[in-house]
Order: sequence, then structure tokens, then C-alpha cells
Amino acid sequence: MDCIFCKIIEGSIPSKKVFENDRIVAFHDIQPAAPVHILIIPKKHIPTMNDVTDEDDSVMAELFAVARQIAKDLGIAESGYRLVNNVNSDGGQVVYHLHIHLLGGTKLNGLG
Repeated sequence: MDCIFCKIIEGSIPSKKVFENDRIVAFHDIQPAAPVHILIIPKKHIPTMNDVTDEDDSVMAELFAVARQIAKDLGIAESGYRLVNNVNSDGGQVVYHLHIHLLGGTKLNGLG
């Protein structure tokens, strides 16, 4: 598989990890869009949100629990942060391994 996130999970591509357990890994984005920009991904290769199955419900819940904990650990929980999941090309997805962007550390522009 030629998935950059799978390579990060297996350790063949380095990353600056902020969290890892047996099902989730989180690391700093190499092209941050905010002072805090963390990518939170399941270790299971799921290409897009459209590919999530009922069997993935617990890992999806864990992704959000990990996001809350990282926001707290990085001191942005109280001031606020944004969670983003892009789906497919029109949604802005570039890497086809489901991931959540945790953005914060500054006042973020409204989305409308």
C-alpha cells in the first residue's frame, strides 16, 4: 500500500507524535494551517468517512475522545479549537486515509 499515513503508523516515515495507542495515532501536521495542527488517525486503513462501517463505531468515538484529550493537553480546550474531516476531492481530502485535523492556538475564522 502506498499510503503515507500507513507508513507513518508502521514507522517507515518519521512524525512528531503527540499520542499513540493500539488503535489511534496523532501527530503534528507538516504543513500546519494553525499554530496547533494535529492529525488524528485510526491505525486501521479506512480511506474516507464514506468507508466507515458499523464495526468502526468504537474507533470513531475514540478518535474524538483522543481529540478532546490532546486539546486539553496542549492547552487549547478552553479557548477553543476546530475538528475537520475532509471527504473526497471536492471536500478537500488529499490523503486517502481517514483523519481528523485538530486546529487551534489562535482565533479561527468562521465557516459561515
